[in-house]
Amino acid sequence: MRLNEKQISDVLDRAITGDEEAFSMLYQENVKKIYNYIFYRTGNVHDAEDLTARVFQRALKHISKYKKTKVPFSAWLYRIAHNLVANWYRDNSKHKRELPIEDHSYIESKIGIPEKQIEKQQEVEKLINAIHLLPGDRQQLLILKYVENMSNKDVGLIMGKSEGAIKSLYHRTLKELRRYIVDDRDII
Repeated sequence: MRLNEKQISDVLDRAITGDEEAFSMLYQENVKKIYNYIFYRTGNVHDAEDLTARVFQRALKHISKYKKTKVPFSAWLYRIAHNLVANWYRDNSKHKRELPIEDHSYIESKIGIPEKQIEKQQEVEKLINAIHLLPGDRQQLLILKYVENMSNKDVGLIMGKSEGAIKSLYHRTLKELRRYIVDDRDII
């Protein structure tokens, strides 16, 4: 069951005072979104699971210090997730920035598939590789807009930017993505 804004506010008030059941409700409300965000940033199921758990461990540890504002609670969780992913990349700088084969059954899926589907799969892989070449804030923008279907206003709240800044960043991001895709030498 999805909570409305009033319910989230009430549950958040209880969680801030140490109510573990209330925090559990916030967890249930947000875990899929945070996991998806992290998965699309890391491209690895196991790392996404680990980092998602760490987001909520950190949130639980610091919930008593959380200050309610007009920014949604989920924005706080996305910021924690963003910081953990940035640290993960820094700590794993040799880590490949691509989706691993085991997460897609890539080779098996190509056997017996019509040529058009293979071409489409290759285009999707090219796009994913291009997205992984973008800086973290631009990856975050694309994930929030296209995976989470958020408005520019909501993306701005999460990223701590104005709606106009998000529109501008979005435009620059699409231009950069287009450049990577047209000149696919960089996408290997």
